[in-house]
Amino acid sequence: MLKEPLLGTSKGGLKTLPFIIANEAFEKVASYGLLPNMIMYLMASYGMELATGSTFIYYWSAATNLAPVIGAFLADSFVGRFWMIGLGSIFSLLGTLLLWLTAIIPGARSCNDSGSECVSPNFFQLTLLALSFGIMSIGAGGIRSSSVAFGTDQLLKRDNFGNAGILERFFNWYYFAASASVVAALTFVVYIQDKFGWKVGFGVPVVLMLLSAISFFLASPLYIKFKAEAGSPIAFSQVLTASWKKRHLKLSEREDKLYLRRKDSTLIKPSHKLSFLNKACTIVGNAEEQLTPDGKAINPWNLCTIEEVEELKALLKVMPIWSTGVIMSVTATQTPFKVLLTKTMDRHITSNFEIPAGSFSTFSVISLVLWIAIYDLIVIPLATKLFGKRAHLSARTRMGIGLLLSFVSMVAMAIIEYVRRETAIKEGFSDNPNGVTHMSALWLLPHHWFSGMAEAFFVVGQSEFFCSEFPKSMLSVATNLNGVGMSLASVFASILLNGINYNTSKDGQESWVSSNINKAHFDYYYWVITALSLLNFFYYLICNKAYGTSSDEQDDNFNEDTVDE
Repeated sequence: MLKEPLLGTSKGGLKTLPFIIANEAFEKVASYGLLPNMIMYLMASYGMELATGSTFIYYWSAATNLAPVIGAFLADSFVGRFWMIGLGSIFSLLGTLLLWLTAIIPGARSCNDSGSECVSPNFFQLTLLALSFGIMSIGAGGIRSSSVAFGTDQLLKRDNFGNAGILERFFNWYYFAASASVVAALTFVVYIQDKFGWKVGFGVPVVLMLLSAISFFLASPLYIKFKAEAGSPIAFSQVLTASWKKRHLKLSEREDKLYLRRKDSTLIKPSHKLSFLNKACTIVGNAEEQLTPDGKAINPWNLCTIEEVEELKALLKVMPIWSTGVIMSVTATQTPFKVLLTKTMDRHITSNFEIPAGSFSTFSVISLVLWIAIYDLIVIPLATKLFGKRAHLSARTRMGIGLLLSFVSMVAMAIIEYVRRETAIKEGFSDNPNGVTHMSALWLLPHHWFSGMAEAFFVVGQSEFFCSEFPKSMLSVATNLNGVGMSLASVFASILLNGINYNTSKDGQESWVSSNINKAHFDYYYWVITALSLLNFFYYLICNKAYGTSSDEQDDNFNEDTVDE
């Protein structure tokens, strides 16, 4: 259950949410608006090959997705969520400003404005480019790490996250708002880049980030700002260290063991799962020699609290299910290729208007938003009315459906690319990767539709699952675990790409991922990812069965029993 609203207080509450949401919305519009066309910018302004430019983007995405996890730790442990978001806004502004300068300053690029003449980029040019990406990643880490948690700080006051229904609605509408900003990025910003060029197109994110920072700091007097507390990563290390030091302790020898607890703790003893970690919170010997007068451990690397042990257990227990999201995210990292493939298809809606290639990802986001709205406003109420009790798909069920839909989306993409490539060759574009075929780009809509539905099921379900399984003290970790998976997915996608490029280009053969997309075999490349997606789905079924009953399923069973009574 979400905490109850803070009533009768001058700070926090609904009035603060527009500023927090606007801050993250502007950041998402700025960052997501840069991603779709970035591969074309790197190839046209720096003379990079498709594989090289894609690798560059993969590592940028990896850093951007990993940064929020580091930011969450720093926010919870040292800085506080308010200042983490504030600093993130400033860094994002500086990063977009540097990238804008690469488009404005001629010497910052290795190609001329038309991209017809290129030399190898020098150290200064690559450093400035990488620095802009790095600073933007740091900024995204600051904002994305704490926005959800900071928003809940304004609304909630009780430590209870068990009600699956409220959690489901909260995350559904959070992703609805986030997706709306992505739609704006993939349409408004991408269109400006295509219509007015890089100088204007990269200037828009600078303005947006300036508005983002201003909107957030304006409401500073209204926010509830909690102080930073001990960070989970340090506590996790302490639990592991303390358990290792007491590895020879036989827990079964004593039934009257003493455990260290936090002040006002409701826990009496640790759970039996992963019991070897219980040694970390077990007091061995004279308790007075190990505790301070206020009941805290003198050396937390020798003795930890029950709560710290249970937090680590919660994290370790979800790791197998969490790992299934890595391959799921790999399917979402194919934007550079899809943009180039879409660019060679007929994108006209009318004779005078064509959709920018970078904007086609909007259809995935629209699918996500529509399904969230339909599921929350139509499917659940209708099913509840039919069955006479609240109908609800558990978070893990939705995750499994999402993985299956992700597999279907890649099947569609592989088939469409096969047809596109054959069409391009028949129309005489074998040696012209920029030639536009008569095949309509609207054939890509099934792929984008299934891809958006997959994310609506999996990502929203995964976020709800993590928050229902983790204690409140791990809220920032729970809301950013998905980012770690996306970061690893970007690294894995890069390794997969370079491995396929190396092995398929031997003996002078054309690589499957060649810059000449009509001689390449991206259909084969997509079938590889499709096979990995199917294997990942079966792996998830095994992990899901091994996990047992989760908290949201226990709440559902309790609610059903209450209704029956």
